[in-house]
Amino acid sequence: MNAHAFLLLAAALFAVGLFGALSQQSIVMLMMGLELMINGVVTAAGACWYYYAPATADGQVIVLVAVTVMALEMVMGFAVTIAIFRARDVDMTDGAEDLAG
Repeated sequence: MNAHAFLLLAAALFAVGLFGALSQQSIVMLMMGLELMINGVVTAAGACWYYYAPATADGQVIVLVAVTVMALEMVMGFAVTIAIFRARDVDMTDGAEDLAG
């Protein structure tokens, strides 16, 4: 595969994630869309580092750190979602909108 294929994959992941994040009302589905968007960015970054600076491992380390941070973000997001659901029996974004104030 060449760099164009990876960048096309990254753009597709980002587009599907953006559609998912904007069209869903479930908090879990919203978080999945955000994760797909971040995966698209990480894929593009990894492809750029692989094809434009293959001698260094800096890009691989940054991608590994980004994936670890994404996993921690999902854990925290699901913990907040479960806490909201247990407190208010709400799993949609419209029902949780009064939490900001």
